[in-house]
Amino acid sequence: MSEKRLGVGLIGAHTWAEKAHLPGYAAHEQVDLVAICDIDESRARAMAEKFGARRIYTDPDKMMADAEVEMVDVCTPTHTHLPLSLAAIDAGRHVLSEKPLHTLSGPAFDAAAKADARGVRTKLGFTFRYSPAIRQIKAWIEDGTLGEIYHIHGFEQNSQWLDPQVPLRQIAPGMPRDKLIPSSIVGYGSHLIDLMRWLGGEFGSVASTMKNFVPSRVVRGEEGLQKIPVEDGTVALVEYANGTQGLLQTSYIAVGNYPGVELRVYGSKGAAVARLISEFGTAETLKFATADSVEFKDVPIIEKVLPPGTTLGTPWPELYYRNLVRFFVDEILEDRPQECTFFDGAKSQEIVDAIVKAHFERRWVDVAGS
Repeated sequence: MSEKRLGVGLIGAHTWAEKAHLPGYAAHEQVDLVAICDIDESRARAMAEKFGARRIYTDPDKMMADAEVEMVDVCTPTHTHLPLSLAAIDAGRHVLSEKPLHTLSGPAFDAAAKADARGVRTKLGFTFRYSPAIRQIKAWIEDGTLGEIYHIHGFEQNSQWLDPQVPLRQIAPGMPRDKLIPSSIVGYGSHLIDLMRWLGGEFGSVASTMKNFVPSRVVRGEEGLQKIPVEDGTVALVEYANGTQGLLQTSYIAVGNYPGVELRVYGSKGAAVARLISEFGTAETLKFATADSVEFKDVPIIEKVLPPGTTLGTPWPELYYRNLVRFFVDEILEDRPQECTFFDGAKSQEIVDAIVKAHFERRWVDVAGS
């Protein structure tokens, strides 16, 4: 292992940074957490004291100009992801951004190209690629254990906005409210799309239906119930470019615990089901069946595939983000191949765009870059 340490600066000292991002840096022995930046200085200071950052900033440009900051983590509201990521790229910093990078694929593809041209590495916060269960399914696909892949199903069951009094945070300032606003498909569907594309290959065409189930709800930063046609649930059919069939469902109002991700893969030799759902003290479960033994059996997730210092009882944001951070830091320090980059984020958004278009135009839509 190299003696080198990677200087990291994080922007956005809110709850997700505290629960997911910052524990990952604190746990990696080759990370130097140089700085935390937030427009609220007291938040930045509190997180710096908790996780050992050496400096605090309230201006992201000043943090990016800090010579000791080699990698920037953008953990801020959605509409700020792209401009802050582009600023980091321009400053010659490697950059991790929360997803989505942008709510349209074109600007995301442009950012990926700019990073490549600048010679910096990128990673998008697709948390669930770093689930040990999902990575095991990926290995079974690649080594032929599951055979030819016929079906891939992705489900997201998360009821945190079933109650209209729980403030919705995903609405960008000034967003028009005269027609259905894509939301769960962007915030949660992008995760499922990334997993389904990573496991099964490029999407060819999609068809979909989207719906607003809760017509009035509290929106963060606004007073009282707002009549807002936010998309609470989407179901999509997928035709993969290689012929595999897919099914995707994402929801704000389907009863179930966090994070609510389930992937099912069916092949000619076997099938696997990963449930990334915090239940009964366990973060995830994995089941496997074969054509000769069709009853699904539990597959133990052994300690050696977990991030150091974690168990399946570790809260899922920290469990998966420790892995994500470890992969990205090691990619940078050890010059490993890149995985889960801004390009992957742009591909996911391209598919989201196609799913949205399919709903509004009531037809099958080809994925542009398939």
